[in-house]
Amino acid sequence: MLQLLQDSLPIQRRIVRTGDTIYQAGQQFGCLYIVNSGFFKMVNLSSEGREQVVGLHFKGDWLGLDGIAMSRYGCDAVAMDTGEVWAIRYDALLQAAVRTPALLTALHEAMSRELTRDHDSMLSLCTLPADARVAGFLRYWADALSQRGLRTDQFTLRMTRAEIGNYLGMTLESVSRALSRLARGDVIRFTEKGRRDIHIPQVEALTSFMQGLATPMSAAALH
Repeated sequence: MLQLLQDSLPIQRRIVRTGDTIYQAGQQFGCLYIVNSGFFKMVNLSSEGREQVVGLHFKGDWLGLDGIAMSRYGCDAVAMDTGEVWAIRYDALLQAAVRTPALLTALHEAMSRELTRDHDSMLSLCTLPADARVAGFLRYWADALSQRGLRTDQFTLRMTRAEIGNYLGMTLESVSRALSRLARGDVIRFTEKGRRDIHIPQVEALTSFMQGLATPMSAAALH
């Protein structure tokens, strides 16, 4: 997909560093952005001014799709580490798609992935206990890396525990306790003092851990 875009459209490349903002909520929409490297978070502000992490994006993901309907971006897109984004004008993309229908297919696939992610995230928040949400978050991160040909047995979380809790609808303390329980069960291991470098001996163990927690909840609900 990245090669298709590069061959079909004029692309503006931008190197970003941790904390850089790609666009802000309310800004006029004009471009879509594709992650070529790095990690990005989508952030909304509540009516009380509280920051809420509403999405995560990895290499190959599209940013700014929420701006199409209202012609304004719906949230802030913020870099979580050093990376590169490609900016393409939306009108140029539509024009190029007339000549290269595969571009329109790529756009529709990106929209579909976004909808699926939103659905899965809401399902997790509504149905899973706290420890299972954290395990699911780690599994999601590992799966995203695997889909991009990167190693999944060891990686660095680009989010603080407070940010993870914000994203999962949990407190920082709940996230820390969940990670500690995962470590005690040897589902994960911490590889350095900062405890952001995670070693996962078997990624499938995260799924088993989630299922083990979800089953009692399902039984209780039926009862």
